[in-house]
Amino acid sequence: MQSLRTPDDRFTGLPDFPFQPHYVTVPDGEGGELRVHYLDEGPADAAPVLLMHGEPSWCFLYRHMIPVLVAAGHRVVAPDLVGFGRSDKPTEQADYTYARHVAWMQAALFDRLDLRDITFFGQDWGGLVGLRLVAAAPDRYSRVAVGNTGLPTGDATPNEAFLRWRQFSRESPAFPIGGIINGGCTTDLSPEVVAAYDAPFPDDTYKAGARIFPSLVPASVDDPARPDQLAAWEVLRAWTKPWLCTFSDSDPVTKGGQRAFIGTIPGAEGQPHVTIEGGGHFLQEDRGPELARVLVDFIAATR
Repeated sequence: MQSLRTPDDRFTGLPDFPFQPHYVTVPDGEGGELRVHYLDEGPADAAPVLLMHGEPSWCFLYRHMIPVLVAAGHRVVAPDLVGFGRSDKPTEQADYTYARHVAWMQAALFDRLDLRDITFFGQDWGGLVGLRLVAAAPDRYSRVAVGNTGLPTGDATPNEAFLRWRQFSRESPAFPIGGIINGGCTTDLSPEVVAAYDAPFPDDTYKAGARIFPSLVPASVDDPARPDQLAAWEVLRAWTKPWLCTFSDSDPVTKGGQRAFIGTIPGAEGQPHVTIEGGGHFLQEDRGPELARVLVDFIAATR
């Protein structure tokens, strides 16, 4: 598998991002290896809060949440999915599958970092990948929070906003990562922040993963990921540990997505689910400190 590695100098001087990089290597599935980047902040002996980003962002998305969580005494681990951030980027769209994304993160977070007693938060593909990991190793997790994400099986017809997004990702001659993220926020991002989201992608050759991700969302019953999704749901339907939904009020793609979890997952019953007001699809960008405080309170209340 051929892959690219974004030069380090692309990540110098990013706004509000003083964090040091950490790396592990994982099997690429074809006999080689890929380097996976992650942030690791806070006390090393504390139970980890695992923050997983989605499409087409990277762990920079969590820069305003990490200090709040660390100040509350938590260790925070925020990986970059393969193809994003400072992680290696396979060059062919065919190199990326849903199953491979799960395997790559499982190798990084379980086999290499051996995370346990995890509080998980995932948004967008951070949820699609992360919830598969929750289902694969439920004993490693103490509680789950999700926002603006799902675990689709292909049974439901995608909404029009998602279909337009998928078509754009496939067909648009230009794929401006920072501009896309700005368009998914209710706030207007500064040029410096937009540039930080562009930083992992010096040119279009680095964007194969970002381009193909929307097409990997299960959208029909013949999707190759469907059996694994159904198996994951079987585990989650028996999940009794705390589960919190923190969806925002201004995301046309995932609006109402909390209904897939509340009433289905036993651990979600009686939890103080919140709607993050004023948050777009990237609620971590629009309302990061507020969301982090919700997670701090959730952990404190469910210890």
